[in-house]
Amino acid sequence: MTEEIDSTAPEAPEQEVVAGTKSPPLAGFQRKHLRGLAHPLKPIVQVGKAGITDEVVRTVRRALEDHELIKVSMTKPKDKKGMSAELAQRCGAHLCGLLGHTVILYRQREKRSVIRVPTR
Repeated sequence: MTEEIDSTAPEAPEQEVVAGTKSPPLAGFQRKHLRGLAHPLKPIVQVGKAGITDEVVRTVRRALEDHELIKVSMTKPKDKKGMSAELAQRCGAHLCGLLGHTVILYRQREKRSVIRVPTR
């Protein structure tokens, strides 16, 4: 019983891309930095009892283009984790945090980006 050892160098893992975005997922320290920047912000968009509608998605996309980092408040969501993940995916944004019924979303602008996300 001889075990063969593969001596070839492992291939570099492919960068995953967050669904709906053109960028890889954010690391924990990057999400933490963005949550800190979002602390003084007030929610810009409110998701009502109707849930995530096309109009809400359009409004969030417009707000992300204007501000890059936003807070969205949800009114009595049945599944807040699921709704926040769906909203981020449909808007092409990164989900940075969920505090109570408030979601923190980030999407870097294609041009004239203001927020610098730290790298290691």
